Amino acid sequence: MTRNLIISATLAAALGMGACTDMTASQQSTLEGAGIGTAAGVIIGAATGDWAWAAAGAVVGAGTGYIVNQQEQKQKAAQQSAYNEGVQAGKQQAPKN
Repeated sequence: MTRNLIISATLAAALGMGACTDMTASQQSTLEGAGIGTAAGVIIGAATGDWAWAAAGAVVGAGTGYIVNQQEQKQKAAQQSAYNEGVQAGKQQAPKN
Protein backbone atom coordinates (compact mmCIF):
# COMPACT_ATOMS: atom_id res chain seq x y z
CA MET A 1 0.00 0.00 0.00
CA THR A 2 2.70 2.48 1.00
CA ARG A 3 4.80 1.62 -2.03
CA ASN A 4 1.83 2.19 -4.37
CA LEU A 5 1.10 5.55 -2.74
CA ILE A 6 4.69 6.69 -3.15
CA ILE A 7 4.75 5.63 -6.80
CA SER A 8 1.40 7.33 -7.45
CA ALA A 9 2.50 10.58 -5.82
CA THR A 10 5.77 10.57 -7.76
CA LEU A 11 3.99 10.00 -11.08
CA ALA A 12 1.43 12.71 -10.32
CA ALA A 13 4.22 15.18 -9.52
CA ALA A 14 6.09 14.30 -12.72
CA LEU A 15 2.96 14.73 -14.85
CA GLY A 16 2.12 18.02 -13.14
CA MET A 17 5.58 19.41 -13.82
CA GLY A 18 5.33 18.38 -17.46
CA ALA A 19 2.31 20.67 -17.86
CA CYS A 20 4.33 23.80 -17.01
CA THR A 21 4.88 24.99 -20.59
CA ASP A 22 2.10 27.61 -20.61
CA MET A 23 2.83 28.98 -17.14
CA THR A 24 4.75 32.04 -16.05
CA ALA A 25 8.14 31.55 -14.41
CA SER A 26 6.59 32.33 -11.02
CA GLN A 27 3.88 29.72 -11.48
CA GLN A 28 6.40 27.14 -12.66
CA SER A 29 8.67 27.76 -9.70
CA THR A 30 5.76 27.53 -7.26
CA LEU A 31 4.51 24.27 -8.80
CA GLU A 32 7.98 22.75 -8.90
CA GLY A 33 8.51 23.64 -5.25
CA ALA A 34 5.17 22.07 -4.36
CA GLY A 35 6.08 18.91 -6.25
CA ILE A 36 9.46 18.59 -4.59
CA GLY A 37 7.94 19.35 -1.18
CA THR A 38 5.20 16.79 -1.71
CA ALA A 39 7.72 14.14 -2.71
CA ALA A 40 9.81 14.86 0.37
CA GLY A 41 6.67 14.83 2.53
CA VAL A 42 5.55 11.48 1.07
CA ILE A 43 8.95 9.97 1.86
CA ILE A 44 8.81 11.24 5.45
CA GLY A 45 5.17 10.20 5.72
CA ALA A 46 6.01 6.69 4.54
CA ALA A 47 8.72 6.44 7.16
CA THR A 48 6.62 7.82 10.02
CA GLY A 49 3.14 6.69 9.00
CA ASP A 50 1.83 10.26 9.26
CA TRP A 51 0.65 11.47 5.86
CA ALA A 52 0.19 15.05 6.99
CA TRP A 53 3.88 15.42 6.06
CA ALA A 54 2.91 15.27 2.37
CA ALA A 55 0.54 18.23 2.71
CA ALA A 56 3.02 20.16 4.82
CA GLY A 57 5.77 19.45 2.28
CA ALA A 58 3.57 20.73 -0.54
CA VAL A 59 2.80 23.97 1.29
CA VAL A 60 6.39 24.62 2.34
CA GLY A 61 7.70 23.69 -1.12
CA ALA A 62 5.23 25.93 -2.93
CA GLY A 63 6.04 28.85 -0.65
CA THR A 64 9.76 28.34 -1.05
CA GLY A 65 9.47 28.05 -4.83
CA TYR A 66 7.50 31.29 -5.01
CA ILE A 67 9.91 33.21 -2.75
CA VAL A 68 12.97 31.97 -4.64
CA ASN A 69 11.42 33.06 -7.92
CA GLN A 70 10.58 36.51 -6.58
CA GLN A 71 14.16 36.98 -5.38
CA GLU A 72 15.51 35.90 -8.79
CA GLN A 73 13.24 38.41 -10.52
CA LYS A 74 14.42 41.22 -8.21
CA GLN A 75 18.05 40.29 -8.85
CA LYS A 76 17.54 40.26 -12.63
CA ALA A 77 15.82 43.65 -12.49
CA ALA A 78 18.69 45.11 -10.44
CA GLN A 79 21.26 43.71 -12.86
CA GLN A 80 19.40 45.12 -15.86
CA SER A 81 19.14 48.51 -14.17
CA ALA A 82 22.87 48.54 -13.41
CA TYR A 83 23.63 47.56 -17.00
CA ASN A 84 21.42 50.35 -18.36
CA GLU A 85 23.09 52.90 -16.07
CA GLY A 86 26.50 51.73 -17.27
CA VAL A 87 25.48 52.06 -20.90
CA GLN A 88 24.20 55.59 -20.31
CA ALA A 89 27.40 56.56 -18.46
CA GLY A 90 29.46 55.16 -21.32
CA LYS A 91 27.49 57.15 -23.89
CA GLN A 92 28.06 60.36 -21.95
CA GLN A 93 31.80 59.75 -21.77
CA ALA A 94 32.24 58.76 -25.41
CA PRO A 95 34.16 61.31 -27.49
CA LYS A 96 32.03 63.21 -29.97
CA ASN A 97 33.47 63.40 -33.44
